[in-house]
Amino acid sequence: MEENKLRGLDTAIRRIRKQVFTEIADIAFSGADLREIEKIPYIISPGDVPRYRESIYRERAVSSERVRLAMGLSLRPEDAPVHITSGVEETNIGQLYYEPPLMQVIPSACYACENHVFEVSNQCKGCLAQPCAEVCPTEAIHRVRGFAVIEQDKCIQCGKCKEVCPYDAISEKRRPCADACGVNAIESDHMGRASINQRKCVSCGMCMTSCPFGAISDKSQIYQMIRALLGGRKMIAELAPAFVGQFGENVAPETVKAALIELGFDNVYEVALGADIAAMAEAIHYANDTLSHPEALMLTSCCYSWQLLVKKHFPELKQYISHELTPMVETARIIKQKHSDAAVVFIGPCASKKLEAQREDIRSDIDFVITFEELLGIFEARGIDLEEMQKRIPINDASGAGRGYSVAGGVAGAVEKCIDLMFADVEVCIHHAEGLRECKKLLARAKAGKLNGCLIEGMACPGGCVGGAGTNLAINRAARQVEQFVKDAQFQIPDINLIEM
Repeated sequence: MEENKLRGLDTAIRRIRKQVFTEIADIAFSGADLREIEKIPYIISPGDVPRYRESIYRERAVSSERVRLAMGLSLRPEDAPVHITSGVEETNIGQLYYEPPLMQVIPSACYACENHVFEVSNQCKGCLAQPCAEVCPTEAIHRVRGFAVIEQDKCIQCGKCKEVCPYDAISEKRRPCADACGVNAIESDHMGRASINQRKCVSCGMCMTSCPFGAISDKSQIYQMIRALLGGRKMIAELAPAFVGQFGENVAPETVKAALIELGFDNVYEVALGADIAAMAEAIHYANDTLSHPEALMLTSCCYSWQLLVKKHFPELKQYISHELTPMVETARIIKQKHSDAAVVFIGPCASKKLEAQREDIRSDIDFVITFEELLGIFEARGIDLEEMQKRIPINDASGAGRGYSVAGGVAGAVEKCIDLMFADVEVCIHHAEGLRECKKLLARAKAGKLNGCLIEGMACPGGCVGGAGTNLAINRAARQVEQFVKDAQFQIPDINLIEM
């Protein structure tokens, strides 16, 4: 699993993001003049003493851009005067979701970190052996006042010096956002700040969760969703199975459903219901179609960043992506069949689902997408404390297999269970990967023809959906919560009649 040292920590970045979401949600619920949004940077950074950065003005500049992104707006130009609220009136959700791109670097927040640089620290003892210089293939290391120094214009970042230093005095400095990006989409602008190559980016959001300066953020729909919630239209939430534990590890799933009803939703469905249908359909597709063509294989379709990875970086394999709808869309269509007048809100752990919902072929199915992180800010704005809440409403829409979609290996596992149920004599060849780098390795093998006949599951985020960019809980703890949620399901394998829905 790819490591992210910030995940699960209650950092200043997480607190600021939550405060932005809470302040915007509060304005949305109150119906206050949109000009009140201009005050949010001053609420976050009151007075004249900076709390987070070297300057109060920089703090407010960064917060201003966070507010715009949280309103679904693009960043302002750096060389022109534009109000924070400029363009808010045009953010009519009936007309558009977001002006792309989804993931953006806030220039005023980026500290232009060095990207893959080896430097000698003050731990250097100036030893006589000087093994670092001996192994350097480009003679980039020499002595200055008895201590080793690396000439950066000669260094080729091979790391041999670091490997042999007996004092561990050579540090490898890497840009955290670039290190977290499995598709090498993080580049540099003319000032050395991070920039995102949108041709490569698959909007997984791992760069956002890894930046220790909070310089990368995605766009949100919380304001528009809340205004719709107050507008009188029937609103139905669909909860991705990774939700358990995300609002407090002692908060029961039934409490989360009750809290959403209290928030104003008419009903709540498990997205795992759509996962059950997808698992059954993909089991049939694998047994009847994939295995009948010796050179074919099947790539799961539930993770949208995984789909984008295939389409952008391995286009030769895109024909093998399952045509089955993602659980988000499958569940939404079930809801719309039963409640044609309702707006559907997907609540999940994922940034890229916001992009998936923009696709023209499913635009009418999903009205809003918000993350667990954003929902936490909304609950805060409404004064809903789930840990103190006593009310519970049963939530029993799906099987354990469908709920297991939220952890790495769970998708392929669910499909395999369905194959065993319907095609007892079929042997399943399964491979799965989590994290984009591992996914790329698996796809490279598939491209080389080494995985023909296999069912291949890819999850862009480490750990699966529980590691998504919009989660609130450390991955290992979230996975344990899902494991219990799976066990608590009334049945473990989907009902075969689901595929007829």
